[in-house]
Amino acid sequence: MLNPKAGPIALSVLALLFSGLATRYGPVIKDYVRQHENHSRLVAHWRKLIPERRDALLNDAAAPTAGNPNGDVPLVLFLDYNCPRCRAEDRTIQQALKHDPMLKVVYKHCPGKRPGSKFAALAALASSKQGKYEAFHHALMAARGQLSQFDILTIARHVGLDVEQLKRDMEDRAIENVLERNCALAKELYINVTPALVLGGEVISGVLEIHTLERFIAKEREEAKRRAGSPTSAF
Repeated sequence: MLNPKAGPIALSVLALLFSGLATRYGPVIKDYVRQHENHSRLVAHWRKLIPERRDALLNDAAAPTAGNPNGDVPLVLFLDYNCPRCRAEDRTIQQALKHDPMLKVVYKHCPGKRPGSKFAALAALASSKQGKYEAFHHALMAARGQLSQFDILTIARHVGLDVEQLKRDMEDRAIENVLERNCALAKELYINVTPALVLGGEVISGVLEIHTLERFIAKEREEAKRRAGSPTSAF
């Protein structure tokens, strides 16, 4: 029996399945329904796992942050410096930080297989030891094209990093461990592409326009107020 509370799209799909068009469009419709069901299961997984992994997402002392350390809305960004979409997403996030004094951003470096990606992530994390992460991060994000090791070290020199010290710091096993933790966490959350944002109890993939991101932040802020004091709070 059809649920009277079912959405109009779901009802339309069911009606089409039982119509004469089902033979022609059945495979497409079934694929849509399967994707919808998979997404619903994924959302349920996130809403359970994200609160459980709160400390790993927000409180890893080795993870660089931006914005208000005590902000009421934490946003976690999984990124790769050689990912053009990550650069676009970072520009959106920088706009949001300018407009929202209560936003906190946590950077989770999880490099993909592009040449130079892991080297860039290690260099960025190592730059924190010289107090230059923010400047280096912005310079790497402002670069164009795929970054080689030479490009990355050239940018490091331009922002005032001691490159020889940086290379020594990059060999610290603790920095490699940060990347491993980040990528393991991404795998748990079924994040397999960058950029990906963890905001509230959801994972948002792809590049957002500033107004869209601000709507997500406003929604999470309101939901956080309603969850205040509740043990089921996502963050």
